[in-house]
Amino acid sequence: MTNTHRSSNRTWKWVSAILVLSFIAYIAFYPPMKKTAQSAAEPVAKVNGVTINSDQLYQAMLASGGAQTLDSLISEELINQEGQKAGVQVTDEDIDKEVASVKGSYGSDAEFQQALTSYGMTIDDLKKSMKSQVLLKKILAPQVKITDDDIKKYYDENLETLKVPEQIQASHISVATKEEADAILAELKNGGDFATLAKSKSLDTATKDNGGSLGYISSGNMDEAFDTAAFALKAGETSSAVKTSTGYDIIKVTDRKAAYTPTMEEKKEDIKTAITTQQLASLSTTWLQDKKSQSTVENYLSKA
Repeated sequence: MTNTHRSSNRTWKWVSAILVLSFIAYIAFYPPMKKTAQSAAEPVAKVNGVTINSDQLYQAMLASGGAQTLDSLISEELINQEGQKAGVQVTDEDIDKEVASVKGSYGSDAEFQQALTSYGMTIDDLKKSMKSQVLLKKILAPQVKITDDDIKKYYDENLETLKVPEQIQASHISVATKEEADAILAELKNGGDFATLAKSKSLDTATKDNGGSLGYISSGNMDEAFDTAAFALKAGETSSAVKTSTGYDIIKVTDRKAAYTPTMEEKKEDIKTAITTQQLASLSTTWLQDKKSQSTVENYLSKA
C-alpha cells in the first residue's frame, strides 16, 4: 500500500513512451505472421475455458494504438539515423541528467517514487523511454539561442512561480487506525526511534525504507489535514495522530525554511533550462515533420 497524500494532479509527458515500449515488447514476443498449420496462435489467457490467443491480443493492441505506436517508432528511427549522421551519441550521464531533471520537478524524492509506482514503472523503465528524447535534444541543441533579454523577460513574466514558498523537512508514519497510531506515539514517548518505527510499521511503501522521510515539502502538495498539521509544527516537534483521507499519520518536522524571492542571477540557470526546453519543443515538431517529408517512409499499416 502507498500513501503520500499528494493532492497535485500531475501528468508525465513520457508516460506514452512507456506504452510504446510495452507494445514493442509484445510484438517482440508475438510478431504478426500469417497463419499456417505449423504456426498456430499461442494461447495467452483463458476465461471460463475459452481461450484468448496471441493473434487476438496482437490485433486488439494494433487497433487500440497501433498507428500511433508505429508513428512513434518511425520518429524514433529517424532520430537515430540523424544522430548517427551528426555523430551524436547518448551517454549514461546524459540519461541520468534527464532523469534528474524530471525528478527535480517533484517536491521530494518520495513524491517522485510514488509517481513511478502509480504508473507501474521502475527507474530503468524511465531511462529506457528517454533515450530518443535525449538524442533529439542533443541534435537540436546547437539551434537553441538564448539572450540576456530572453532571461530577463522570462524572470519578469514568471516571478510569481519562481518564488520559493515556505518549506518544512518532514517524516511520517502512516497507519490504518487511530489505535495503531496511538500505540506508536506511546513507543515514541518511551524513547522509540521515529525512523526505525517508520520502517517497521508505516504503510507508505514509498517512504518507509527511508525512515518515513518526505524531504522538504511546501504547503498545498499534501492531503489537507496532513498539510495543516505538518505546517503547524515547529522544527523538532512530532504531531499527535492526524486523521487523513487514507488513515492516520504521525508527522515529525526536523527543519523549516522561510519563503523567499530569488534574484534573477540565482535563477539564471533554471531559466536557461526552461527557455531551452520551450525552444526545443518548438524546434522538434518542425524538425520531425521536415525529416519525414525528406525521407522515404513506407507505412504498410496505413495501407492495410
